Amino acid sequence: MITASQLRAARALLGVDQRQLAEMSGVSLPTIQRMEASEGNVRGVVDTLTKVIEALDRAGVELIAENVESRAGGRGVRLKPPRPEPI
Repeated sequence: MITASQLRAARALLGVDQRQLAEMSGVSLPTIQRMEASEGNVRGVVDTLTKVIEALDRAGVELIAENVESRAGGRGVRLKPPRPEPI
C-alpha cells in the first residue's frame, strides 16, 4: 500500500510534477491529484495504483513499506515514527 505522503515524496525525489507523473503512469491528472489529496493510504482501483507504482519504480523510486528493510541501496528518504513528547 502507498500513502499520499509517499506519493508526494516520490514525485519530489524525481523532480516531476503531477502532470508528468500522470503521463509516466498512463493515469489521468485528476486521479493523481485525488490520490495525493488522500488521508493516509491512497485508495483507488488496484490497476490504477499498480500503474503509478510501476511508473515510479521504472523511474528509480523504491517505495518502502513500514518496518521493511530496503536492500536496494542508493539514496532515499524514510519517515521515522514520531518521538514521544517529553513529560
